[in-house]
Amino acid sequence: MSRLRFMFLSVLADAVFVNVAIVASFLIRFWGHLPAYNFRAYLTLAPLLTLGYLFAGWLYGLYEPEHMDSPWSVTASAASATTLGTLILTALAFFGGSITVAFSRFTIPFSWLFAVVLMVGWRLLFLRFGAIHWPEQRTIIIGCNQTALDLARALDERRKWGWNFIGYVAGPDDTVTFDAAPDGAASTQAPPDPPATAPEPSAASAVGDAHHPLLGVDTQLPGIIDTHAINRILIAEPAHLREFIEHLVLADHPRLTVDVVPELYETFIGHTDSILGDIPLMRIVSSFTPRYHRALKRLIDIAGALIILIVTSPFMLLLTPVLLLTQGLPILYSQERVGYRQKVFKIYKLRTMHRDAEQQTGPVLAAENDPRITPVGRFLRRARWDELPQVLNILRGDMSFIGPRPERPHFVHEFLRDIPGYAERFRIKPGVTGLAQINGGYATTPQRKLKYDLMYLYHQSLVMDLQIVVETIKVVMTGRGAR
Repeated sequence: MSRLRFMFLSVLADAVFVNVAIVASFLIRFWGHLPAYNFRAYLTLAPLLTLGYLFAGWLYGLYEPEHMDSPWSVTASAASATTLGTLILTALAFFGGSITVAFSRFTIPFSWLFAVVLMVGWRLLFLRFGAIHWPEQRTIIIGCNQTALDLARALDERRKWGWNFIGYVAGPDDTVTFDAAPDGAASTQAPPDPPATAPEPSAASAVGDAHHPLLGVDTQLPGIIDTHAINRILIAEPAHLREFIEHLVLADHPRLTVDVVPELYETFIGHTDSILGDIPLMRIVSSFTPRYHRALKRLIDIAGALIILIVTSPFMLLLTPVLLLTQGLPILYSQERVGYRQKVFKIYKLRTMHRDAEQQTGPVLAAENDPRITPVGRFLRRARWDELPQVLNILRGDMSFIGPRPERPHFVHEFLRDIPGYAERFRIKPGVTGLAQINGGYATTPQRKLKYDLMYLYHQSLVMDLQIVVETIKVVMTGRGAR
């Protein structure tokens, strides 16, 4: 069973068993009957009671499979959560006023007893007969200092949760490695000269500690990642590795997750994403977006596109004769753009330039006061209304509402050649709007747009999407950033 399925099963099982416990307590209290007057009070409270118990379970870590490590810890956590949930039940029953006056108080002790037995019992059975499948995290640590050694110990303690620590990699300024001593004592030693190929973790190269080798130095990292199928990197000393980290993040390793141990400065400008042992970690990049996020975003895209299509249809009908009289045909035009995974698709827009605007010049990026743009087209661009037909691209799945703006193949080839890291933006679907659009304009340089695109790629969330939508509405209303 996967981690996500276990979490879903835990929430579902607890919600069911809590209510089974309360109903069973009613049956005992009323000798096998469920009096409508008393039971109606429970049915009224059932949603709140269920949420109260689930909140208590979350508080005690019942939905984190990492806590399913021993019968005693499972029993203690589940019993404590059930006790807190029963206290919430008691408070609701006594202070619910006329809504809960009929709730039988004598059922509460029985409810607690049955809930403890059920919530502890199913977890002990799962611990005995079930298993959680943990995706393997093949991890290397960059750095040779005490923090690196502490990280290694924390990883070894978490092997049963999928962590597989492969070895150390010396950073560019490392002058310290570890003796092959049981206590991992540090000794002054320059990092080895890089050999032609990354060394295998044999006894000859076991310089890391008693159990883990020094795999090589940072210049050999791409080969080390490929040779050992690494998908997780922890950077123990980020202060002197800024340029190195940039190259690492922009390298083409699609399943790579990178975390750093922050110095004091990084804690001022960022936030801790996780804790390993007692060591805080900041996520630089994760190579994947959770499935639920992608599914929910796609659902929002489809619903939003249909609503916009319906709402704007009358406006488009009124706009059509205006465009015909001022610009002639065609009103709509399609153009090849490069999207997700560099797949070429046709984007739809309202025409805002003169016909054959690039016949003499070839593909040219839009500029401020661009003479190719018609007067009506300038108005449409200022309000971003020329993008309305792209709801068709969203419904087809070529685009999303939020994401990097897709560029033409001609410019993409240039940018891939001239701008480091430009290929990163093709890891997600392009969007109608994005951070670059709300913070810049049509004429913002590709280098600056890429920074915004990477900010969104590495930190995307539904909350950020909502913020971008709100800011986009401001841009549409004020025309800020248009060219």
